[in-house]
Amino acid sequence: MRISSLFVFLSVVLAIQAADSFASELEAFKRPEGIPAPYTNPLTVEKAALGKTLFFDPRLSRNQEMSCATCHAPDKRWSDGRKIPLGSESLLNPRRTPSVLNSAWLTSLMWDGRADTLESQAVLPITTQHEMNYDMSELTTRLEDVEGYYPLFKAAFGDEVINQQRISEALASFQRTLVSAPSAFDRWVEGDEYAVSESVKRGFALFNEKAKCVACHASWRFTDDSFHDIGLNSNDLGKGALVPPQIIIMQHAFKTPSLRDLPENGPFMHDASMNTLEEVIKHYEKGGIQRESLSPEMKPFKLTETERDDLIAFINSLTGPVLGIKFPDIPE
Repeated sequence: MRISSLFVFLSVVLAIQAADSFASELEAFKRPEGIPAPYTNPLTVEKAALGKTLFFDPRLSRNQEMSCATCHAPDKRWSDGRKIPLGSESLLNPRRTPSVLNSAWLTSLMWDGRADTLESQAVLPITTQHEMNYDMSELTTRLEDVEGYYPLFKAAFGDEVINQQRISEALASFQRTLVSAPSAFDRWVEGDEYAVSESVKRGFALFNEKAKCVACHASWRFTDDSFHDIGLNSNDLGKGALVPPQIIIMQHAFKTPSLRDLPENGPFMHDASMNTLEEVIKHYEKGGIQRESLSPEMKPFKLTETERDDLIAFINSLTGPVLGIKFPDIPE
């Protein structure tokens, strides 16, 4: 009886010590309590409802066949699961469709950071030729012909005026409500020591120490919202195409993606060049293509097969349930 009691006591002590060893690291990954929004476009239920309807309405595209949800589908973690986005087949350097989850916290948007707010980003896919290929003034006229939109705009903005600014503000508001559901990792952060496996905990240690993933995949969203050249074999200059060539560190640099709610079967990287997390990790182990613009964070390291499995287990623990969403009725 005494031996049994001692064993239980030691188990509790070891569990407490293990929890304490991760406490400081876990603190940095706590989820925020609210959703941020700019004072120029405060988040309201009515505005988000209008934005949701617009998001799923194919009339936002010239041919009335493509909506925002075509490429940002709820059942595909708000991306499209495609290597080459619809309509991008003829582009020289097509880029994978990023998820819009947790967009409320983004400080720059698109793989190359060309948009600095959700409001400005909302217009880009509508007006881009190989995407929805429409004109905002024509879109406004089209929506003015839809009687069912007038009460939605009035509820959101106080009157029935339909214009480009309100369309972009409503779309941005809806996207701000798309927040990753709590995952097993989040429950561990909140103090549930049994929420994740020992493999996940070992993977978290690797993430912070040996593999140093946290250097770029920081905060509760697991991104630093910055741009890095990670040494992929691609001619796409990314952020480098938008800045003077003298800014060498930005050549071939792309926005650090979040590690939350990754697609189950890929693809991964901005160019969709990798299909599995194992392939991604091995790329980082090798250190990428050596060139002047390569991020200083890209330093080769070596993991064992078990360590690689643990790191993948940790990354998978960041995925929560699919967001439950009711599709809106499209106005007529």
